[in-house]
Amino acid sequence: MQQIKTFLMFEGGAEQAMTFYLSLFEDAEVVSMVKYGAEGPGPEGSVMVAVFRLAGQQFMCSDSYQRHGFTFTPSMSLFVDCADEAELDRLYGALVEGGGALMPLGDYGFSKKFGWVNDRYGVSWQLNLPHA
Repeated sequence: MQQIKTFLMFEGGAEQAMTFYLSLFEDAEVVSMVKYGAEGPGPEGSVMVAVFRLAGQQFMCSDSYQRHGFTFTPSMSLFVDCADEAELDRLYGALVEGGGALMPLGDYGFSKKFGWVNDRYGVSWQLNLPHA
């Protein structure tokens, strides 16, 4: 069966980012991970490709061993509907640390509470507390 997964390409730090994301969600695990060996072409121990799951959704990531003229952009973000305000506040606090707020937590009319951040790895997250 065909699946479409979000793919996150880091220029180093893929494993650290994945570990951080796994720590934020209860239903989270590394599905598979292959690292570069001494023969390369990437730096030994960096992530060639990994698959991980957050809240039932699979993602892929890797460490690019080449520098690119692009990185993550907020025009593509991970959208999370939170179960309650405490979860939203916890996720927002953890994700904004070392990153930056694009939209601070607030009531923007389309939900009870909403916040949008770029995390310390440059990945953009929209955190939403939907109306009941």
